[in-house]
Formats: sequence, structure tokens, C-alpha cells
Amino acid sequence: MVRSSRRTLFLVVFVLVTCGFLGMLFGQKINPAAAPGADSDIRDSLRQFTTVYDVVEQNYAEPVNADKAIYNGAIPGMLHVLDPHSNFFDPKSYALLREDQRGKYYGVGMTVGPRNNKVIVIAPFVGTPAYRAGIRPGDIIAAVDGKPTDNMSTGDVADLLKGPKGTTVHITILREGADKPLDFTVVRDEIPRYSVDLHFLIRPGIGYMHVSGFNETTEHEVADALEQMGDMKGLILDLRQNPGGLLSEGVGVADKFLRKGQLIVSHHGRSSPEKRYVASHGNGGKEYPLVVLVNRGTASAAEIVAGAIQDHDRGLIVGETTFGKGLVQTVYPLSENTGLALTTAKYYTPSGRLIQRDYSSVSLYDYYFNRESEDNNNHEVKLTDSGRTVYGGGGIAPDVKIAAVKSNRFQDSLLQHYAFFNFAKHYVVNHHPGKSFEVDDAVLHEFRKFLDGEKIAYTEADLLENNDWLRSNIKTEIFVDAFGQEEGLKVREETDPQVVKALELLPQAKQLADNARRVIAERSGIHALSR
Repeated sequence: MVRSSRRTLFLVVFVLVTCGFLGMLFGQKINPAAAPGADSDIRDSLRQFTTVYDVVEQNYAEPVNADKAIYNGAIPGMLHVLDPHSNFFDPKSYALLREDQRGKYYGVGMTVGPRNNKVIVIAPFVGTPAYRAGIRPGDIIAAVDGKPTDNMSTGDVADLLKGPKGTTVHITILREGADKPLDFTVVRDEIPRYSVDLHFLIRPGIGYMHVSGFNETTEHEVADALEQMGDMKGLILDLRQNPGGLLSEGVGVADKFLRKGQLIVSHHGRSSPEKRYVASHGNGGKEYPLVVLVNRGTASAAEIVAGAIQDHDRGLIVGETTFGKGLVQTVYPLSENTGLALTTAKYYTPSGRLIQRDYSSVSLYDYYFNRESEDNNNHEVKLTDSGRTVYGGGGIAPDVKIAAVKSNRFQDSLLQHYAFFNFAKHYVVNHHPGKSFEVDDAVLHEFRKFLDGEKIAYTEADLLENNDWLRSNIKTEIFVDAFGQEEGLKVREETDPQVVKALELLPQAKQLADNARRVIAERSGIHALSR
């Protein structure tokens, strides 16, 4: 314990010194005459910190967990004083960060989650070891390598399922309709973590693509998805709940929709030179109408894509005002398999907008979870290529606002009881539905009987008022159970009110792009005549 504590204390001192050094690089420039005093201040602060920590470790009422005190307390606290996005990654979180960035991990290939106080299989990914072994949605994971999962969290079970490629894991499953537990021996493999988690032709000639994040494979995935959907007459690019990721991949995705040479984003810091990213390949003349769906969970690299498309009038931005993250972090690997993400620059959309929200007078919790008014009256005003007004300083404001769909009491009750998930398990076992399955009155009647059996309260008015929502959710869960998660997600997006509205707005997106090209051409002609 003493050795671990000293190791951790050494690490925090190292991080503090590193941050002090980086602060000199990226913060305010220091007067050379004052530099010796600044060095003295840093030494005094380090000495004071180690003194405080020593007093805490020796005198606190209970034994001090050094890693917790330093990793979860001192270092994050110091960084969050700077801004909400500078962060420290302990060994576990740093490993997860790298896993997310690489777009792959080693395991069995399935999504697990809590249901009915158990950890169950949400869905195995098609073609993965779990899928090939015959593990199904709804299976309860009773044990992993002989360790019962009772009282384990979803994360604990997921960690047990991961491991080096080629190693074996034994999974004990409880399955609906099976008389006894089922044992599966599964060999772990490399599992891709796709960022384009859904793409298909949602209407004849109209593509739909959801991008969940930006990792090292996202640009390639988007290119493949566009190629597979073929010669499109329109596209819905869904960036809702996309938290961002790698800047380079956001640039690469934006490149697919803009003309060669158009500016995508620029960034610079106090002591770092401006860097400009332009479309190096371009869309190859594919100017189909484009609608980009965004919401409050759309952030960072996803906002770079949305901002570039909006500023160049390439497509229509639809939904809610985005998160508003305009800070660029550089990740510095540190000792002991840890990492430091430090804000080193701010990025600007092609029109010159900084879309970072103000964080100077709010708590970290409020910054992330309590959004204030989306009124842009006090924010910086910029112009798109065609002269449309756009705003900075508070996220990307949509061209067409669509409020998020809010659930009602009855809907919340069904979701809290996992009603659709549990009903689908029973239904698929007894009916074996095909791809032509639709939720008719007979299915709804059976669902009502299921609710009665589960003692889930409802009224006739509840069923009538939520009829479309009920049919969509029942069909979605049945398709996930019978045909896999991707097929279920297709059903969900086909009936999503915001996606349906986006489809209706494709003509307006075409009009926007056509008008922008006309305005720019006229402006170029006038400029040529005046020379």
C-alpha cells in the first residue's frame, strides 16, 4: 500500500509539473523577468500539495485510497478549473479511450444491459463469436467463467467477457423456454466498434446514415456506406447523440459532402499557429439534397461537420441546437498507462464561428446537464456563403427547429417495466415472425393480455392515444429479437418523427443548396465584370 501510494504521489507531482509546463506553453505568455518567480511559485505549490496529502494520508479517519484520492480527486479537480473538457484518464479510462479511438476491441461481440434486475444480452453483433455460438437477444448471463453475475453491474460483466484475441470464455445462459442453463464456450476475437452503426435506403433513392462517433475508422466507414447506398437522390445524415471524437475523422467526413478546396474548419490557440483544414477530395459532383439531424447531444467533431455543411449552404441542419463544444484537446500519454487530455486550441467553422458555450460561471454539472435558453441574440453573428445569418457562441443552431419528442407517463411506465423487450421474447418463441411482420390488431390484443399478466396498469385512452408509438416499439423489439439489432434499428428510424420530418424537408434542402449556388455564381459574375 505504501509503495502504491508513493507511486501515485509521484505520478500526480509529475502531472502537476507537466501541466505547469504546458500552461507556460499554451497559457498567457510569461515575462522573462518574472519567470524565476513563476518557477518558485510552482515549487511552492507542489511542496504545499505534498504536505497536505501527507497530512490527509496519516490522519484521515479511514485508510486513504491513494489512487482514488489522486485519480478521481486532485488531478481532475485541477483540470476542471481550467475548462470542462481538459481531463485526466486513469489506466482503465485511458484504455477505454484508446479502445474507442481505434474503433475495435477484443471480446465476444454483443451488447449487454440491465433488464429485470439481471444482466442480459441486448443483441449479439452479426458475424461475431457470440452470434456464431447461437447466443440470442434476451438471454440472461448467469455466469462468466464460473463466476455468478448476481450483484454484478453491466460494466463488470462486460469486462469479464473481454480479453485477448484467441482466448476462451465460458458463458452460462438462462433462456426463455429452456429447461436448464445453457453453457457456451466462445473464443474471443477482434470486434469492430462501428461508428456508422446504421445505413440503408429509407425510401427508394433516399439514404439514411447514423454516425455515432468519430474514431480512426469513421471516414472509411462513411465512404463505404455512401458507396453501398449507390446513386442517391437525397440523404439524411443523422448526427444526433454523436459526442464527437477525432478531429481528423470529422474533417474526413465533411470532405465527402463539400466541394474540393472548401474550408472545413480552422483552429488555433494562444501560442499555437492557425491550422486550416480544407476538402482535399470533395464530393465528386454529387450534390444530392442533404438534411443533417442534430440535437443537444451532438458535439465536437460532429459540430464541425454540421457547421461546415451549414456555413457552405450544402445542406439543411434540422433538430435542436447542438451541445456547443469548440475546444480542441491534445491527448498526452503519461506514465503508468495514464493520459492527459489538455485543451490546446479553439476551433472555428468556415464562417469564423466559435461555437463553444460559455462555461465561466456555471458548475460542471450545469454545463453538461442544465442547458439555458437557446436565444442567440447576444451571440456573435456570421454569414454563410450565400449570406444567411448564423450564430456562434452557443452550439450550431438548426435551420429548422424540431423539439425532442417527450415521453408521457404511460410510455415511461412501459419502458421502466421493459414491456416491449419482455413481450418480444415471448412472442418470437411462440410465433416465429418473418420479415413481412406487421403489428396488427391481433398482435395488439396479445400485447394487452401480456400487460394484464404483468400487472402493468393502462387505460383504453392510453392505448388509443399512443397507438402509433406502441406499434413502432413492438415491431422494433420483435425485429431485434428475431433478426438482429440492425433490423430493429431500421424499423425504429423509419417511424422516428424527426426522421420522417427530415424526409419531408429534403426539397427545402435542395432549394437551399440551389439558391446558394445561384447567389455565389451571381456574386462571382459581378466581381469578374468589375475587374
